[in-house]
Amino acid sequence: MESETALILEIKGNSLDDGPGIRTVVFFKGCPLNCVWCHNPESKKATIELSWDSKECIGCLRCKDVCPHDAINPQSGDFINRSMCTLCFACVEVCPSGAMSIVGKTMTVDEIMQYVLKDKPFFDTSGGGVTLSGGEPLLNIHFASKLLQTLKANGISTLVETSGYFHWDTFESRIAPFTDIVYYDIKLIDDDEHKTYCGVSNVRILENFKKLVDYSREKGMTLVPRIPLVPGITATEHNLMGIAAFLRECGVNTVELLRYNPLWPEKCKKIGMPDASIDRKLTQWMPPEEYEYCKQLVSKSGLQMSLVV
Repeated sequence: MESETALILEIKGNSLDDGPGIRTVVFFKGCPLNCVWCHNPESKKATIELSWDSKECIGCLRCKDVCPHDAINPQSGDFINRSMCTLCFACVEVCPSGAMSIVGKTMTVDEIMQYVLKDKPFFDTSGGGVTLSGGEPLLNIHFASKLLQTLKANGISTLVETSGYFHWDTFESRIAPFTDIVYYDIKLIDDDEHKTYCGVSNVRILENFKKLVDYSREKGMTLVPRIPLVPGITATEHNLMGIAAFLRECGVNTVELLRYNPLWPEKCKKIGMPDASIDRKLTQWMPPEEYEYCKQLVSKSGLQMSLVV
């Protein structure tokens, strides 16, 4: 049975970084991958979560007073005992500073459209539209299809950002006909490394990309392959040259590099996600010389490259 709702992390308007023109981005919650560097770790789980922001907390402890399961422990560095928390969100209701918040909201297509349609004049004047992102928007592929069809019926351009981990037949029939642009992340070319750092095999991802190349050429869809640069993991000569060779085999001569975002460890703390094993390099911005080196590698491979900030 197809779901009439989806769990939405956030809807962000006035975006200039997620496709052409001014865009509204619908961030879905839930992802089939488990990338260790995910810059939106709060989007990984397809469930509602509780967030605590230590920087916003004023120490009033109203949350502790109302918690029915004694899950608030101010002496703990984590503040919330997640094993005891039942997500009743009584703490959120009484928090005066917004330090406690609910991560994720169940929404219908109509509810999303009410938000999106307010920005349509900006789409029309700038050549923008709506971007589905995540998490992985195609984890709930039937809901995403309904949303995309509704957007197109309202004359709104559509873009899907995806990890490529989906069932091709369903994508071809339910997503592709209603999508103008696809941003397609290829993270690691080695399957064992992909399993280690992303939690799943990349075989389906690479096969889907090959099929999407053919589809985009036949149907006129814009397909943009992207490589997220992660120090010591994806931003290596072996990986970049391997992806470049794969793209050339597919007849693709352009690729975009995504600058590394090291702000995700702080997000992990808010939702109680362990980060004790994080490499120190992953908590720092990529040095300019390392980024320039990656650009040079990609250029030498024969691919044309542009930067997505």
